Formats: sequence, C-alpha cells, structure tokens
Amino acid sequence: MSTFLWESIAFGPIHSRRLGQSLGINLMPVDEKICTFNCLYCECGWTLEKNLNAREPYPLETVMEAIEHKLSDCHDHNTPVDSITFSGNGEPTLYPWFDQVIDRLLALRDKYYPDAVITCLSNATQLYRPEIITALQRIENPMLKLDAGTQVMLDTINAPIVPVDIEQVTEQLCSFNGNLIIQTMFLSGEQEGRAFDNSVDPEWSQWLARIRRIRPKRIVIYSLDRETPAMQLHKFDKPYLDSIAEKLHAEGFNAEAY
Repeated sequence: MSTFLWESIAFGPIHSRRLGQSLGINLMPVDEKICTFNCLYCECGWTLEKNLNAREPYPLETVMEAIEHKLSDCHDHNTPVDSITFSGNGEPTLYPWFDQVIDRLLALRDKYYPDAVITCLSNATQLYRPEIITALQRIENPMLKLDAGTQVMLDTINAPIVPVDIEQVTEQLCSFNGNLIIQTMFLSGEQEGRAFDNSVDPEWSQWLARIRRIRPKRIVIYSLDRETPAMQLHKFDKPYLDSIAEKLHAEGFNAEAY
C-alpha cells in the first residue's frame, strides 16, 4: 500500500479535475493523517485512532503566516489561482480554530485573489458544531461528503472512528438550504468478506432519497483515482459515472462526473 501526505501547510497550486488551479491548505500535521473517518479509499492511508487528539495543532498564527506567504508569492509571480482549497492530511474542520482561519482567509483572498473561490473538502462529521456550519456557510464551495445512503454502507466505506449517524448528518446537510456541493465516491469491492457497491439498489435509492432532501446546488461524483489503503476495491469508468450523472440530471440536479 502506498500513501500520500502533503508536506506543508500551503501547497500548489495544482491542477484539480474539479476546481481548476487549486491552492491547497493543509491544517493537519505533515507526517500523519488526522481524521474522523477511516475510508477504504483514502490516498492518505489509514487513520490511527490514537492520533485523533494526540498531536498539538499548528498555532493559528503559524497557519495564517504560511497561507499569506503562499498567496503573496503566487500573486507576485502572476500564478493563476481559481480555488483556495482546504484539503490536506485529514479532516480540516477538526482544526480547533477553523472558524478563525475562514474569517481571516476571506480577507486575504480579497486582497490577493478576489476572483478565487474558497473551497473546503469535508467529511461533514463536525457539522454538529454550530461554528463549523457558520464558517462553511461563509465560503463559496462547502464541498461535503456523502458516500452512502444507509448506515451500513457508511460504516463499510467510511469506517468512522467516532460515532457518526447518517440521519443526523443528512439533517445537518439540509441546514445549508441547498448552498453546498455534495461529493460522492462511487465504487465497489469487498470488505471483511462482504461485497458492496454503493451505485446500485437498494443503496442507490437510499442515497438518492437523501440527495432529494438536501437539494445541493451541485453534485460531484467520481471514483478511484489513486492507490488505496484497502485492497479489493474496484473503480468505475467514466461512462458508468456519466450514466449516474444522467440519472441525477433527470431529477433536476446539477451533477458532474470526474
């Protein structure tokens, strides 16, 4: 198994299939993944539960200095930036001062790249915290994960290391009133001797029912692109993903397959 970790707080820009020229922000350590999920497909590798609260986070000023230095350097070199994107080595909303980072980043974005959007790739497990929902509602692209329609499938694919109730998460996603992007990884495979496929019924119908409740402004669907920590996972090709997108178009959703 190969894994990949970002080696700095601010990195790129890199070309993203979904976001164009994306300048990344990693709020997690550079040498390990910190996340509430243990997704079978995560390019950063497995989550070690003991690490969730074991590391001191970067000081807020250290984070903001790194971000401003990167933005200033890109600006001085006329480097295009379409999106300033929270991603990195785990779940960005676990950073204890995430809302303050958003507040200060909005000012920096307006100073250096006023036409860029701010994106956060999140697994949605911290939406029970009001300050996280408020912070995400202030940016253009809160891009929130929903890989499953049922609790069993969420537990299989995402393997949370903290209690995560899919119904509670769905209700919290509904609180965005449609001003969010849902991202879904479609795949099939085998886990602990049991086959799974989140693209077919009955799982598909359950997922679609949640999408109908959430009414996101956009749905991004994709499949495996990099090496994964779990074996026996199967990637769906682009024509198959396009067929899923067509089903969503028929429902009136803006859906894109990558």
